[in-house]
Amino acid sequence: MRTHQLVLHWIEGQLSEGKLAVGGRLPAERTLAEQLQVSRTSVREAIRILEAMGVVRAGVGSGPEAGTVVISDPTAALGSALRLHVATQHLPVSDIVQTRVLLESWAASHAHPESPELTGAARLLEEMDVDGMAVDDFLALDVRFHLALADAAGNAVVSAMMGSLRESITGYASQLTGNLPDWDATAKRLRTEHREILDAIRNNDGERAAKLVAAHIEGYYREAGVRRS
Repeated sequence: MRTHQLVLHWIEGQLSEGKLAVGGRLPAERTLAEQLQVSRTSVREAIRILEAMGVVRAGVGSGPEAGTVVISDPTAALGSALRLHVATQHLPVSDIVQTRVLLESWAASHAHPESPELTGAARLLEEMDVDGMAVDDFLALDVRFHLALADAAGNAVVSAMMGSLRESITGYASQLTGNLPDWDATAKRLRTEHREILDAIRNNDGERAAKLVAAHIEGYYREAGVRRS
């Protein structure tokens, strides 16, 4: 086992045993190196890996913001990894879309009709009802809307996975708008479909909501020329 992996293993153990939690701080670099009998370089390498994974945030200098703090941001790490693998073309975009359909259909069918996240989703739809809105602004609100529906299902893993999938193809989705024959018409249709999905969830019709969200996602990519594998 490489020495930086010893550091990673120790930190994982501390988290699993509850000795470290979100908001807590790791021992100082020198202290941790001496405690684990590894080099400070190994400690720094382990912290860089954890930072990239969204597990810690490394501060510099002195004062209350200094030190390495435990955070929890799985979406950023998963999204970055997926985006890189999509770029290598090892993970086809069509497969990402199919996975989106799978997860978002489940989320829509299990979303709680009284969830406060749905109130936020409704506000996002109001923000989207602006004629002439820039495409990227519309798509950013679209992402937030779909993630709000996922959050309404109350499953943190599904929310994180959905967030990472959306993050991994955000740039690609934006590029696809150039393939659409009439963006304004597409945006109008998407707004209508959004409201139908939200209404179905609020009416406690999870089965209808799941079908609507699947048709909504597949319809957009089909119109943009993405073929299912």
